[in-house]
Amino acid sequence: MRTFLLSVSAIALAGSLAACGAPSASEAAPAAPETSTAETTAGPADAPAPELGPAGLYELDLSHASLTWKVSHFGLSNYTARFTGISGTLDFDPEDLSASELDITVDPTSVETDYPFDFKAGHPDSPFDTFDQEISESETYFNASAFPEITFKSTDVTATGPNTGTVTGDLTFRGVTKPVTLDVTYNGTATFPWAPDSPRLGFSATGSLKRSDFGLDFMVPNLGDEVDLLIEAEFAKPADATESE
Repeated sequence: MRTFLLSVSAIALAGSLAACGAPSASEAAPAAPETSTAETTAGPADAPAPELGPAGLYELDLSHASLTWKVSHFGLSNYTARFTGISGTLDFDPEDLSASELDITVDPTSVETDYPFDFKAGHPDSPFDTFDQEISESETYFNASAFPEITFKSTDVTATGPNTGTVTGDLTFRGVTKPVTLDVTYNGTATFPWAPDSPRLGFSATGSLKRSDFGLDFMVPNLGDEVDLLIEAEFAKPADATESE
């Protein structure tokens, strides 16, 4: 495996974001970033293992991270939403991937459902102003006032291929802690010309959990019990940390 991640973690339930931080258009175009990724043209058996980045503590780059979740809606479609408030660190050990450690925190009030209508007009008796607020703060759902954080802390990393593996960790959601396993793909490492002292690692991951395991059983089974997670993440090594090693 050449893998490891996040996102989440959390977990538990999902998000997405933007911003690139490249030089302005008025500056001369920099050379292409030095990057190592798994080749996609070769067959699985022939694909070379991507280069692993340097060891050390990396921080999640929120501008290139997303945690999206989906749940069945009466079997007709998958209702999809995301979390945008994600933070965390990856202590990466390329010599012994099983020794790497991932620590992710998700803000449940950062949930974004893209509810398209006037929530208050349709729910005049609700104490909440928006659907996002109801999902995050209602005791029926995330109950963020009582449980202001969703956390994921890795407990095991296992290689399954040249750039794939599993990351198992303790997910704490609504005050309940349960093990969750993510299927992770290590996408490679890169160092950009505008940040030569800040190497990056990139990962994609998927996973699932049963929300009823965490006490969130509202409208099961009409609203699915199984929640699918889709995670994308880049971790950047702080420049000062690189220089001090």
